[in-house]
Amino acid sequence: MNFTDDELERYARHIVLPGFGGAGQAALKRARVAVIGAGGLGSPCLLYLAAAGVGRLTIIDDDVVALSNLQRQILFATADTGAMKAEAAAMHLHALNSHVETVAVPLRLDADNVDALLAGHDLIIDGSDSFATRLAVADAALAMAVPLVSGAVGPLDGQVALFKGHAPDKPCYRCFVGSPADDPARNCAATGVLGALTGVVGSLMALLAVRELAGLGSDAAGHMLLIDAGSFMVRRIALPKDPACPACAAT
Repeated sequence: MNFTDDELERYARHIVLPGFGGAGQAALKRARVAVIGAGGLGSPCLLYLAAAGVGRLTIIDDDVVALSNLQRQILFATADTGAMKAEAAAMHLHALNSHVETVAVPLRLDADNVDALLAGHDLIIDGSDSFATRLAVADAALAMAVPLVSGAVGPLDGQVALFKGHAPDKPCYRCFVGSPADDPARNCAATGVLGALTGVVGSLMALLAVRELAGLGSDAAGHMLLIDAGSFMVRRIALPKDPACPACAAT
């Protein structure tokens, strides 16, 4: 794959990176990535993916920018208040890197449209805020045999993992969570969330995605990072494949 002079300068720190190089950068340029949610997790994740040179970013979010978002959703500015997040995100990402194609999808992803919205992507990133959305995304990623990067945060804790349930020895998202229901009382408006924590988790989501797309390092699927901002600790745990998982046990 050919790079322009501007791209060679822009991505120079990647291209000289051992184990990454021009081949890794070309893999990013070819990649089509869907990101569900442009909020606290999606904002930093999208910024780093655009800066890294991912070829096409599809941004799926039906929400509008609120002033209370700006404590953590660093992709947006005060002037974006009231704008659709997907559209404002696409505009800012294009301004950051015009070599990246940004596709705004200002829709709520659900079980009825998930297949159409996610088809044709090489990797899916989920930073949504409900189990209904997360499970729909996870089931679609499994059916499409596409890697899924998932991140989540609580008030002072976060988690991030790469799922490849289509592989015989790797868990899917349902191996980890089962089939939980949403609790309407648990949301960041009610419980609060540390703004910088979403930046840490969102950046780790981008890191997992770039590693996977560029073939950098060992396979991270089957493990999860747990971040405790209160005690300033990070743990890595193994996530085994559930032999009784209703979603991926047959793979």
